[in-house]
Amino acid sequence: MPQNGLGREAQGAFGPPESFEAFARTSQRRLYRTAYLLCGDADAARDLTQTTLAKMFQHWRRASAADHIEAYARTVLTRTYLAERRRRLRDLLAHARPDARPAGDHADLRVTLMSALAGLPPRARAMVVLRYWEDQSVESVARLLKCSESTVKSQCSRSLARLRAELGDAHIYATGS
Repeated sequence: MPQNGLGREAQGAFGPPESFEAFARTSQRRLYRTAYLLCGDADAARDLTQTTLAKMFQHWRRASAADHIEAYARTVLTRTYLAERRRRLRDLLAHARPDARPAGDHADLRVTLMSALAGLPPRARAMVVLRYWEDQSVESVARLLKCSESTVKSQCSRSLARLRAELGDAHIYATGS
């Protein structure tokens, strides 16, 4: 039996539990990296990665039958992230004071990429991370997030413009110009 745990042909139709263990070992680091970019926090990224792996284990028969198990896992991770963010936002709005003011603008502080990403709405952040960090196509991001390709293009364009505006001249150092 192959030990990499990837792909239907490597695991058989139902994928025994041993192949899940191999899959978890080989994919955990990659899932964590994506989770960290989505969450911006190491502890939250670890929790998201573990939740994703738990869901994968719970539905391992279906997951192991997928043609591209890494894409399946990334879909589970992204949808779990978005669901948790919606739940947190709903809870925050339910408990927020009506007179709460937004945090003050600190123009003198240079923001890092992670804090700039944290300023994006969860869905837009997921699109940017999947499209540009994970190097996914517009079509695959649209399919993953269950939206149109034009939505992905417009959200990514707006999000990148917002990130450029927020980062100011920091992008010059990143491109080496």
